[in-house]
Amino acid sequence: MSASLSRTVAPLGSTLNATVRVPGSKSVAARALVCAAMATGESTVSNLPSGDDTASMLRGLATLGAQIDVHGDTAKFTSSWDVDQLDPLVIDARLAGTTARFLTAVSALRAGEVVITGEESLRNRPMHDLHQAIADIGFEVSPLNGPGMLPVAVKRGVQKSERVNIAATTSSQFTSALMLIAPRLPQGLSIVTEGDVVSQSYLDMTVGVQHRFGVVPVERGEHVFRYAAGDYVGATYEVEPDASSASYPLAAAAIAGGQVVVAGLGRSSLQGDSKFVDVLARMGCSVKHIGEDVVLSRAPEMPLMGITVDMRDMSDLVPTLAVVAAFAQTSTTITGVGFIRNKESDRIGDLAHELRVLGVAVDELADGLTIHPSVTHAGAVDTHHDHRLAMSLALIGLVTPGVVINDPMVVTKSWPEYWTMLGALQ
Repeated sequence: MSASLSRTVAPLGSTLNATVRVPGSKSVAARALVCAAMATGESTVSNLPSGDDTASMLRGLATLGAQIDVHGDTAKFTSSWDVDQLDPLVIDARLAGTTARFLTAVSALRAGEVVITGEESLRNRPMHDLHQAIADIGFEVSPLNGPGMLPVAVKRGVQKSERVNIAATTSSQFTSALMLIAPRLPQGLSIVTEGDVVSQSYLDMTVGVQHRFGVVPVERGEHVFRYAAGDYVGATYEVEPDASSASYPLAAAAIAGGQVVVAGLGRSSLQGDSKFVDVLARMGCSVKHIGEDVVLSRAPEMPLMGITVDMRDMSDLVPTLAVVAAFAQTSTTITGVGFIRNKESDRIGDLAHELRVLGVAVDELADGLTIHPSVTHAGAVDTHHDHRLAMSLALIGLVTPGVVINDPMVVTKSWPEYWTMLGALQ
């Protein structure tokens, strides 16, 4: 593979002592942008991350008719979009699953037909439960490539139910998509989740962002979110730093020893992934909160120890934890995350395969992984079109010479500056 299509990670040249600023949370940003596009009055959303997913969401909302002025990392919404337009539209979400799912629901509010599509790997990701729920509410849903897949055409129908059931075992994005449009329905909507909820923290995040735009559920239980009909209200919203991105420099300190400060990732975060520092503390790292900054350190003489942990509420960080676990002195078992086989990659099977390429002893489980103490070695790993595999596997290269990441620019999905950050760690 040519150098332009691969990247060799440079090992750390000195003891790790770094301060890192991570981009804004793409998950929070996606929710805030949707709320702003539907709000009455002007809104400003700042500290937007620069990755492909945010760009995809902005393009999609602009296609729907939202008037958006973007300057640097700030988007100003000067008017909401007109749901009564009749002209047909196409939204290409490319590889952005959040954009595809949220805007499928949002587009169903529109009088004219909207086709939601994306690149091949996104067209293979599950959408059935969301499409079925939208149809159950009364919207028109027309699959164009088989049921439950993209592309799909949606448009407004007559609301025939004030209650909809949605399986909660595949993706929290389905539920969040319905939560986002619920107050815009003539009769409001009760959303009832079925089964064990995966990534509950992301539903809490949706509620938190909605609150800033003037919407709160009138009922919120373990398996129900009920919204009355109403409007979002324009707001000024600053997106908090991305806890998922923060996991990589934090994990670097856990693996290599030394200290990393992540600026701005305070205790008040809406993101379940912010609790990753607690997982690393259980493994033997020291964690301090100084103002709004998080400081994680590990003295070289303090060993990492394996743990057993249910990661369903921070499932995006399974690859990061798996890499850290390879350097622990006892085994680590990750449970509760069988659903991540349907992410950008099979984040159990593909991750296990690539870890083994670098010498990590790992067992696949039905709902997770067991990672054993390992002696890592050089090797070239594939990223399977998955930014999280690329970023996590690269961490091994900080302490193991000769780690090569194929298709390294897949990181542009969430953190285009990732390789610059990694190279600056010292």
